[in-house]
Amino acid sequence: MPQGSNPDSPLAQARAAASADLGLREPVGWQRSLIPVVAAGWSVFQLLLPSAILLETVYVRSIHLAFALVLVFLSFPAVKKLGLGGHLSFLRRRGRIPWLDLALALAAGLAALYIAIDHHGLSMRQGDPLTRDLAAGAVLVVLLLEAVRRALGPALAVVAVAFMIYAFFGPYMPEVIAFKGVSLSRFMGQETMSTEGIYGIPLDVSATIVFLFVLFGAMMNRAGGGAYFVRLAFSLLGSFRGGPAKAAVLASGLTGMVSGSSIANVVTTGTFTIPLMKSAGYPPKKAAAIEVAASTDGQLMPPIMGAAAFIIAEYCNLPYLEVVRAAVVPAVLSYLTLFFITHIEACKLGLTSIPRKDLPEFWPTLLQGLHFLLPLGVLLYQLVYLRHSPSLAVFNAIIFLGGLIVAQSLWSAWREGRSAAAGLREALAIIWQSLVDGGRNMMGIGVAVAGAGLIVGVVNLGLGGLITEIVELMAGGNLYLLLGLTALACLVMGMGLPTTATYIVMASLMAVVIVDLGPSVGLVVPLISAHLFVFYFGILADDTPPVGLAAYAASAIARSNPIPTGLQSFAYDMRTAILPFMFIFNSQLLLIGVDSWFMAAWVMLSGLAAMFAFAGATQGFLAARCRWYETLLLLAAAAVVLQPAASARWLGLAAAPGAQALGTALFVMVWLWQKMRVARESKSGG
Repeated sequence: MPQGSNPDSPLAQARAAASADLGLREPVGWQRSLIPVVAAGWSVFQLLLPSAILLETVYVRSIHLAFALVLVFLSFPAVKKLGLGGHLSFLRRRGRIPWLDLALALAAGLAALYIAIDHHGLSMRQGDPLTRDLAAGAVLVVLLLEAVRRALGPALAVVAVAFMIYAFFGPYMPEVIAFKGVSLSRFMGQETMSTEGIYGIPLDVSATIVFLFVLFGAMMNRAGGGAYFVRLAFSLLGSFRGGPAKAAVLASGLTGMVSGSSIANVVTTGTFTIPLMKSAGYPPKKAAAIEVAASTDGQLMPPIMGAAAFIIAEYCNLPYLEVVRAAVVPAVLSYLTLFFITHIEACKLGLTSIPRKDLPEFWPTLLQGLHFLLPLGVLLYQLVYLRHSPSLAVFNAIIFLGGLIVAQSLWSAWREGRSAAAGLREALAIIWQSLVDGGRNMMGIGVAVAGAGLIVGVVNLGLGGLITEIVELMAGGNLYLLLGLTALACLVMGMGLPTTATYIVMASLMAVVIVDLGPSVGLVVPLISAHLFVFYFGILADDTPPVGLAAYAASAIARSNPIPTGLQSFAYDMRTAILPFMFIFNSQLLLIGVDSWFMAAWVMLSGLAAMFAFAGATQGFLAARCRWYETLLLLAAAAVVLQPAASARWLGLAAAPGAQALGTALFVMVWLWQKMRVARESKSGG
């Protein structure tokens, strides 16, 4: 039986621990089936959209949001950890859903559906809403903010409320930040009665594409694909120095391709990798932090990228495959650099490798789960070769995976001497749990993109232009300062917002400004570069306290303190901070203008040299502990490759590739220097 379907398996226990850590309810009695039925019903509805149901987009968005809101009010108590007692104890109860939350779930679902229920009437009275239109909109806004608070914490709700206050009280603000303000009628019309606010593009992408990819990842994990990727990674890399950590990075990268969720990655792979890292000698904090860094960066890996790939495609008006093509090199560079950091940590700690006899054999392991690669092959074949839409491609891959689960269960039953009926029941149980997981994994994303849409709606009322002018004024028309301010804003907002919400809000405010200021320093900044810049810094904040849910999940497995774990994982993830600046100043890293395999290989090689140099400088170790001047040389090597065009001008070189070659050579020189020093010290010590 696949581990994901066994309630006593480590994976199931880790899921339960993560659910408790996030404050999720696990009702008993007659309510026990309520949340799974709603979650599975949502998954079935989403599966019917590409195949059997033809609905206008506004209906799809409203039903999608209704399911998300209902699930949040059913799944999350109003208060998670406060020690309320007496008559208020029901606010934190996890074993039963109180009648108040049942009523709120019903009200939120109806409020979300109002635009679909009276769609014709609302379209006929645009700009002149009835009192009941305003009342339904107000209920939706209030309950959406409460759902966001319950599922994601207070940060996104607070930011949304701040934008709303600004929209209404703008005329009374100081002159430099004064805003003309909006009426209640215009605000509600924008946010709740049109597709420019809550029901905007992010919610549409979540409803039509992201859900199916999340469901695909849930099915892969329930079928045993996540555990297979972990075993495969250990069989391949476990015998190297710091092998468990390297295997954790590879396993998280493979799992991240299909899950797109940092928490799902931690729960799936960390259950196996963190204990093995600890047994190999990594301290609990560092073992958990490596898993968090690897899992968080799963959002960088195409094809899902934590739901952002599809939203970026919509915002940039690019084909989805163009976004994937642009994102693949930075994602691979980030993961390879994390491999290098785990090696550095192993060298610092003096760790040795795991004996090959204690590891699974590679070829038998590969062949045992080879069938898990077939659904990925089906997905990629349809996306790349047949050029199907992402929603159709992943739908067909889900159907194929469902058939594979049935075949796998029947084969397992036959081998174990059980009946075909028993195998079929096992397959149906896996599929049912996958449908439930799909809905439960999506509810946070659903309310996050709707909450971010609330902010974007305010921005589109005219506030965005003012904020952009203020930031541009603060930057003084300087692109470098603007990038620094944008990165800082993403990090601060991302401490409390999920990555997708941070990306949506910051991209709507800053992406165009970054593009517009590019010529001031002689750069043409492609729009997708600006969007990926914002997205990457949103990811960098994702594992940072005080929120850092992935760090909390990993620390629960490692039995480490979550705050130091989050800070350590952020330190590991900071090597990714150099990447957004690299592809702003060198768009070739996004394969823009790269039309040959040779050029792509050179871009990858020079980028990897810069990333390794930066990681070595920040970690204080390359082939040996860095001396102060070696750290400066490594930072110089990274800087030269970071901005090759400007470096070429400063150094009097003919072209940017010359600067890239010089930076790469400088990195290699420092590495060889240290290797020779280690050899000399070893020889003299001997």
